[in-house]
Amino acid sequence: MAKVLIATVYGPDPVLIAANKLGPDRIVLLVDKEPSKEQEKSIDLIKNSLGRVVDVKVVKTEVYDIVDIARKAVEIIDMQPKDDEIYVNVTSGRKTKAIGLLFGAYTRSSKVKKIIYYPEEKDSTPVFLPILQFKLTESQKKVLEYLENGTFSSLMDLSEKVDVSRAMLYRSIKELEEMGLVEDLKLTDAGKIARL
Repeated sequence: MAKVLIATVYGPDPVLIAANKLGPDRIVLLVDKEPSKEQEKSIDLIKNSLGRVVDVKVVKTEVYDIVDIARKAVEIIDMQPKDDEIYVNVTSGRKTKAIGLLFGAYTRSSKVKKIIYYPEEKDSTPVFLPILQFKLTESQKKVLEYLENGTFSSLMDLSEKVDVSRAMLYRSIKELEEMGLVEDLKLTDAGKIARL
């Protein structure tokens, strides 16, 4: 069993502190598609400091597309062997990157051991965030799938495809709207993330 640290990065300190505390075997850094000079310096410092003893990989993502960032995070989490302990550090980097990684961790909550945030980058006292999850019923998952793909012509058609009564469909849609996953029979960004 290996420890894996998945982290957003701008400055190197939160990653170096987490690596020092956790002793990971692998580190995956989420960086901007076109990293700034500061990000590049941080990546180099992390690789030079830890790269001899820890496998350090860099994954480039969009800067402001939270759904894309969450999708990449899910791909990274899914690629890890089943028995590995996965730690997520959302301290450094852009807020959109941290939120995307956080939501990606929520969609794979059963695989994530801890989500870490350092309130002060220089402070070594972490805050362990709760590992939340999207608790969707099977019919809600089907409704999200069909709404995202747009493969229905009417609500009657959708209820037949999802294999629930119209009353159950309306209830599912209302619940999904209350959760912020659906609006006007379209998936919100949160709905797209919940589907990952």
